[in-house]
Amino acid sequence: MTDALPDRGDTIFAPASGFGRAAVAVVRISGPAAGAVLDRLAGGRPEPRRLSLRRLHDPDTRAILDQALVAWLPGPTTATGEDMAELHLHGGLAVRAAVLRALASVPDCRPAEAGAFSRRAFLNGRIDLTEAEGIADLIDAETEAQRVQALRQLDGALGRQVAVWRETGIELLAGAEAALDFADEGDVDADDLDAALSGRAAALRDAIQGALADGRRGERLREGFCVVLAGAPNAGKSTLLNALSGRDAAIVSDIPGTTRDAIEVRCDLGGLPVILVDTAGLRATEDAIEAEGVKRTHRRIRSADLVLHLVPADGPAVADGLGDIPTLRVRTKSDLAPGAGEGTLAVSAITGAGLDALLDAVQAAAAASFGQGDALVTRERHRAALTRAAGHLDRVAAAPAGFPPELIAEDLRLAVRALGEVGGHVGVEEMLDRLFSGFCIGK
Repeated sequence: MTDALPDRGDTIFAPASGFGRAAVAVVRISGPAAGAVLDRLAGGRPEPRRLSLRRLHDPDTRAILDQALVAWLPGPTTATGEDMAELHLHGGLAVRAAVLRALASVPDCRPAEAGAFSRRAFLNGRIDLTEAEGIADLIDAETEAQRVQALRQLDGALGRQVAVWRETGIELLAGAEAALDFADEGDVDADDLDAALSGRAAALRDAIQGALADGRRGERLREGFCVVLAGAPNAGKSTLLNALSGRDAAIVSDIPGTTRDAIEVRCDLGGLPVILVDTAGLRATEDAIEAEGVKRTHRRIRSADLVLHLVPADGPAVADGLGDIPTLRVRTKSDLAPGAGEGTLAVSAITGAGLDALLDAVQAAAAASFGQGDALVTRERHRAALTRAAGHLDRVAAAPAGFPPELIAEDLRLAVRALGEVGGHVGVEEMLDRLFSGFCIGK
């Protein structure tokens, strides 16, 4: 064992478990000095990939910090592709703080920034960008459906498919470049080559467009199914929102126009993410603030996945302004007029009557919107890159006879580049900063 640490770059560390008091706290270390850190704190490196019970000592004072389980994980076959170590500590706040202070005192060792471990995994080829996004989605998953989709992404569902498409694009590009290089030798029939390129480009374009024609199910599942409660003032929107969410999320008052801004509540309906949005009552008003609230209501309606048009049993319905968004008409305050509004879903937030039926209807609409949860495209970034690739391939497929081969090759090159952006093979510097900065510290 030696006190000297290798000078081959920085080594990072961070808690990999949640903050707060717990039975166990896990600290991860990654980088060229990970083994030397174990030498200094744990008295040596245990057998690779086996937990060993060790006493941890302060590297300067040699005071005992904790009795912990220690793991030594030599690279490159680790999560980050680097040498790694793990310390499984007792989960007290003082223990963890003491160990983190000791690690920070070791030369070439520094606390990790958010997403630093996953960023190194990406840069070292252990995961591609879609898998890194899957990690972020899994951390943020609030419902079962989101968890399943995130795991598919983390498992490489999109990455593997895009890799196949990209390989096909590279083959087409190689053929086009070869035709350019040997165009004057007469060994290649230009018409046959153009036809072959056009046919294969069309097939690749159709495959990509098939993945894009999913109704944005993947993005909707990540973000949540947006349900806007709309209607005239005092239609019972805020009361219904509170009843459905099980808490006082919105202020309830008999005074018309109480709600001025949208209030969102996230719900888990049968494992599906649903966002309920209370909005300002729709009416003409001279009040400038309420008028702004009405404008915002119209904007939320236009962006909604489903509108609940609330019609009170003791008041008027909204005549128009709901647009062509899928709408479910709901008669509220049904306890005031039992039996009225036949054929309309009737609810009472006071008695609870009809709430289960309403939730079932919303859940059914969300389930139909999400489909089977097998969408490949889960982010707007994916969709934009794949759309560009399909556009370039479409130009190749539609190129008329005698079209300049240089332009065909350029379109193929741009298509390959766009496909490469999905997996993070090209043009990802800004995306990396945005993605990994939103990760947990120990990821």
